Amino acid sequence: MRCLFLFGTLQHRPLLDAVLGHSNDVTIAAAVLPGFAVQAVAEGPFPTIMAQDGARAEGAVISGLTPDDHARLGFYEAAFGYALVAVTLENGDTAEAYFPQSDMWTPQGAWSLDDWIRDWGELSVRAATEVMHYLHSKRPHEVAGMFPMIRARAWSQINAKQSRHGAMTLMGDTQIDAVRRPYAHYFALEEYDLRHQRFDGTMTPQVERAVFRAPDAALVLPYDPVRDCVMLVEQMRMGPLARGDRALWQLEPIAGRLDPGEAPEAAARREAVEEAGLEMGELIAVAETYCSPGNSSEFYYIYVGLADLPERAAGLGGEEAEDEDIRSHILPFEQLMQMCDDLLVANAPLVMAAYWLDRHRARLRKA
Repeated sequence: MRCLFLFGTLQHRPLLDAVLGHSNDVTIAAAVLPGFAVQAVAEGPFPTIMAQDGARAEGAVISGLTPDDHARLGFYEAAFGYALVAVTLENGDTAEAYFPQSDMWTPQGAWSLDDWIRDWGELSVRAATEVMHYLHSKRPHEVAGMFPMIRARAWSQINAKQSRHGAMTLMGDTQIDAVRRPYAHYFALEEYDLRHQRFDGTMTPQVERAVFRAPDAALVLPYDPVRDCVMLVEQMRMGPLARGDRALWQLEPIAGRLDPGEAPEAAARREAVEEAGLEMGELIAVAETYCSPGNSSEFYYIYVGLADLPERAAGLGGEEAEDEDIRSHILPFEQLMQMCDDLLVANAPLVMAAYWLDRHRARLRKA
């Protein structure tokens, strides 16, 4: 019988169940691998294992796995560059364990399973559920390339539980019969077969709906209350290109997706530095809103951020590693409002933030 020694995140039973696709009975027992140490890594919230004289890697042995279980575990581990090696446990039993490639990660001290479960357990289970959806459609290296966005989508699902809206709307029932992903790469497209409750209490027949799956994003319009001016950023956008718009370069607030575990305010501040080299002062919430709830999961946290905006603050920016090419502009506030009035701004969050600022500008300038 094949036995696996687990030293890392798969000791968390909900994650193991997500990878296996079931919660059937398997035998799990505590075990120790001598001569090895489990270490946190600098590259992410997960552990590695490394040879170390006198060390004892505490973990668990799992047995009773089917050939399909082993295939699913192999797919999941291969997506992260881990492969099976034979090991001998402290009690003399032999087993297999998924080890990373040599020098793949940078060790960074002791790793705690309990701390990981507290901070990353739920996100990782949600991410693993999407990873395993690609078992028969993508190769492990393709999933590895998608994994940052998979984790970002999982983080958005966790954020969704904290949404403030919904006080006046129906909290009705939905029944999801099937979910398909005809496209998944950087973004994802999902098709649902579902039924949902009507306002009269009955259920609809089964309907097919599609939704664009994207992570949450933070957007900030920098405003200088002393100079009474704003900063806008400009970059080429795919939406206008696909629509056939003559104006492919768009004026926008500073914006970017939330990294897994990142608060919206932190994302807004990080993006301001990355896109415009701008350190933000106070961030004031404008709205928390879907960009287009009829067809997209993308959710916006929109802010006005107080900042020092001299003319020299405008220039070129963006993260080269993300192929960003961004130009920033400093505009008098009244010019921005005139552009909004003349329908010259095609970015909905920018229009929203501009009109919010028009309402609160006098208070901000006085303060």
